[in-house]
Amino acid sequence: MTDLVKQWVREDIRSLSAYHVPDPGNMIKLDAMENPYSWPQAMKQEWLSLLLDAPVNRYPDPAAEKLVTQIEKVMAVPDGMQSILGNGSDELIQIICMALSKADSVVMAPEPTFVMYQMIARFTNMSYQGIPLDDKFQLDMPAMIKAIEKHRPAVIFLAYPNNPTGNLFSASDVRSIIQLAPGLVVVDEAYHAFAGTSFMPMLSQYDNLVVMRTVSKMGLAGLRLGMLSGPKEWISEFDKVRLPYNINVLTQLSAVFALQNHAILDQQTDQICRDREILKQQFEHIDGIIQYPSAANFILFKVAGYGIEKQDSIAIFEALKQKGVLIKRLSDTSGPLANCLRVTVGTADENQTFIDALKEILVG
Repeated sequence: MTDLVKQWVREDIRSLSAYHVPDPGNMIKLDAMENPYSWPQAMKQEWLSLLLDAPVNRYPDPAAEKLVTQIEKVMAVPDGMQSILGNGSDELIQIICMALSKADSVVMAPEPTFVMYQMIARFTNMSYQGIPLDDKFQLDMPAMIKAIEKHRPAVIFLAYPNNPTGNLFSASDVRSIIQLAPGLVVVDEAYHAFAGTSFMPMLSQYDNLVVMRTVSKMGLAGLRLGMLSGPKEWISEFDKVRLPYNINVLTQLSAVFALQNHAILDQQTDQICRDREILKQQFEHIDGIIQYPSAANFILFKVAGYGIEKQDSIAIFEALKQKGVLIKRLSDTSGPLANCLRVTVGTADENQTFIDALKEILVG
């Protein structure tokens, strides 16, 4: 590292590692919570015809008004609420933190949870307070209440369902946090399509609640599109921080088209939910598998009872890779995620290949 870099790049930034995404090569990719299904051929052809006339020589609509109207309709945003769009949820988290960043301002979230809450808090010079979940990955309400009273957070992020654990927090606990919070509460519903429940209908009940969603898990991960909805007083302030033209022409056209055909996306989501339940049942028939409840499109699990070497998540992760299956190994080696692995629900064939490979690794 040159002296010039040391002089000008913030020390806390230099201490970080860049977000790493492994190259899956030709492996079955069950590591990133993606929808495994593509569109029907006829839908693809209609989409490509639409893109033929895309005005890529022009700047996109800065407000993405047509897309906002379409996504609010599909996501059932309540009347009177407003929305802004981001380049995925990550940009929306960044927008929120940039707008709320003051001296001594605090970002709070239960842990383990989505890593970008902490990372973006650090990027924006905010203090981050992570409050451990209980042993069932539920909110530790006495600890949360104590932390809220002590730190007076500017914003609390609650992933619902949670990532990487997959479970839904108690809805009554979430409501209590919204009522207790001195600042904003962001309910991050990235996996809402698989959960069957939402805080979106409650937006009008609380003046400090916003709901964040993404279309990534619905099969549109490549478009990088997130949505933040809530009272106009919040959204209008966040919109001042949003960079102009942050949603490009191709994403706007493609997302409007896809959401006009959301029935197909809904069918895929329903299939993933059915396959998730089948995968859960298959786990139950493998001795030594400990799986955790999931309302998302992935399952968190760990292995015990096959000897020290087989309990090690690194060994299992690498053995699966050798068999052509890529899942996610959680990096926490000492906390509640120690030796945990996370598998995305794929197609029926992909799930079966994963299960067969896991059985072979564990029992030979």
